[in-house]
Amino acid sequence: MTDTTHAADKAPSSNRRFWFIILGAVVLVGALAYGVYWLLYSRYFEGTDDAYVAGNVVTITSKENATVLALHADNTQTVARGQLLIEMDPAIAAVNLQAAQANLARVIRSVRGTFSRSDAGSAQLNQARVALAQAQGDYQRRLKAFGTESVSGEELAHAKDAVAAAQAAVSTAQGGLEQTNSAISGTDIAHNPDVLSAEAQLRAAAIAYGHMRIIAPLDGVVAQRTVQAGQQVAAGTPLMAVVPLNNVWIDANFKEVQLSRMRVGQPVTVTADIYGGGVKYHGHIEGLGAGSGSAFALLPPQNASGNWIKIVQRVPVRVALDPQELKDHPLRVGLSVDVEADMRDQSGPLVTTKVGGGTTIANTGEDSGPVADAMIARILRQNGGAR
Repeated sequence: MTDTTHAADKAPSSNRRFWFIILGAVVLVGALAYGVYWLLYSRYFEGTDDAYVAGNVVTITSKENATVLALHADNTQTVARGQLLIEMDPAIAAVNLQAAQANLARVIRSVRGTFSRSDAGSAQLNQARVALAQAQGDYQRRLKAFGTESVSGEELAHAKDAVAAAQAAVSTAQGGLEQTNSAISGTDIAHNPDVLSAEAQLRAAAIAYGHMRIIAPLDGVVAQRTVQAGQQVAAGTPLMAVVPLNNVWIDANFKEVQLSRMRVGQPVTVTADIYGGGVKYHGHIEGLGAGSGSAFALLPPQNASGNWIKIVQRVPVRVALDPQELKDHPLRVGLSVDVEADMRDQSGPLVTTKVGGGTTIANTGEDSGPVADAMIARILRQNGGAR
């Protein structure tokens, strides 16, 4: 009876020992697995959920004081580069353009008249020189005759006065010709400074007229439309914005303690909340910010004031995305994403050396250059100043 009881007491103890061994083995295997994971994988990956989609927001503004006649695009609509967005009332701009055309025609005719006066002035100068030569000849003949007393002193004095008058006429004609030529010398009608100035005024009026039709500067989606039809707007007033969703990026705010192994060019995996974990974007680190977010805040911290508490700072890291993946699953500016950077390849630079080309957009007004050129050529031909 005693042996049976003793054996029954040893059975639970053996079972507990067995399960403790199993538990210890599991813990040991888990620790080893985590150690291998940390050694080979985890320490080379850094992630953050403090990341958002960023992109260019191209503001469409009015370049002239005008009244809005019609709107051809609204929020959420996709527009293509060159597509008409807004029409302004062109009445005043059209009148100014007509006045500039008339002014150019008037200036061309005036310059033509100056060229004609120059030709007339040359003829007058030649005529005055001929008259001077005649007066000088008469004076010389009378001077010789005066020696033989066949010409009176009074007649000789009159001949001398005629020479002086002819010389004065030559000087007057020459001065008038030089004054006329000063406005046209070295140029033809088409390249005269007055004509070029009038052409510039015409181009300015044509540009202002072209601004009456506002077009999309690039492909994108319309946002922030604030203008209404019939509204009087001043030059520089924001009317709407165009966001090119095919060229967005990620601004990921990593903690400063996560940046020691981070290099430009390292691959990045991005998961957007809008699509969930089923859609992953692949990109690379394009550059690290020049300072922490707090350094560029509206009210930056004053750590030298004495009230100082150490806070781990975050540095914005720009991540460029695959354009094809963006095309398949478009992102919107401001969306939340999760970012994981693979830092195993540390051959890239700490600071990017790439010089960006900036963001270039087309003119939001219609191109008035060819139209103005055609107007100028026509007015030159019609007014005798063909280039």
